[in-house]
Amino acid sequence: MTPDPMERIAAALERMAPPPQARPDFSAAPVFVWHLDPDRLQPVTKVARIALSLLVGLDRSRDTLLANTDQFARGMPANNALLWGARGMGKSSLVKSIHGEVQAKHEALRLVELHREDFPSVGRLLNMLRDEPYRFILFCDDLSFGHDDAHYKSLKAVLDGGIEGRPDNVVLYATSNRRHLMPRDMIENERGSAINPSEAVEEKVSLSDRFGLWLGFHPCDQDQYLEMIRRYCDAYGVRISDEDLRAEAIEWQATRGSRSGRVAWQYFTDLAGRRGVTLAD
Repeated sequence: MTPDPMERIAAALERMAPPPQARPDFSAAPVFVWHLDPDRLQPVTKVARIALSLLVGLDRSRDTLLANTDQFARGMPANNALLWGARGMGKSSLVKSIHGEVQAKHEALRLVELHREDFPSVGRLLNMLRDEPYRFILFCDDLSFGHDDAHYKSLKAVLDGGIEGRPDNVVLYATSNRRHLMPRDMIENERGSAINPSEAVEEKVSLSDRFGLWLGFHPCDQDQYLEMIRRYCDAYGVRISDEDLRAEAIEWQATRGSRSGRVAWQYFTDLAGRRGVTLAD
């Protein structure tokens, strides 16, 4: 007897469908990374982060994000946060350090890293997290959108939650070099080519307005740059005079053409290596 065509199609679709995913063990680690094919949350037992006290020049952003995170971890309402501004000034370091600080007091707080290109799958991730007894910070580092990039529509599912609403146990923290998450020329092109320019621009630019917290990060001055390095030296036991540190650090930043927290750490890493000091926890 020849199988019914509809039965054959149904059987083929069943074979193509991904197997059901087991419930993640959220007690396995404080941090997870979202992966696709198949959908899974990979635990991260050792997180690359530095002590909150070593982040220089970020006092206002630190205090604001720390209060928001503690509020969220205690089960209270909290805002999504966009950390935007200069490269290498500690945006992602601040998120990871604050999570570590708050999670030490509120053990149910989890950080889930989500890559920008995986945003179309965010609905499935939210469904996985929705009924868990944990609190989740979704973290997307270096978030931005380019020309003909429709991923921003998936981001709205996190920020607005669609018909079901965003789960109460989930917030989104994102970092970006751009305040409006997209290049200025893209905004100008929308204004110049759309039938209704204001509506076309508003749809994309208003995306950043959906973050309740905007925290700006700006280039550091020379004194802050040197203070960063001095704090690293004190924390890790690297001995160097103020005069030598100043001369070497300024020369180091001059060869790179920029001055930032990232450049400060790169110089300190080189200095620690030359002085025979390891940076392991």
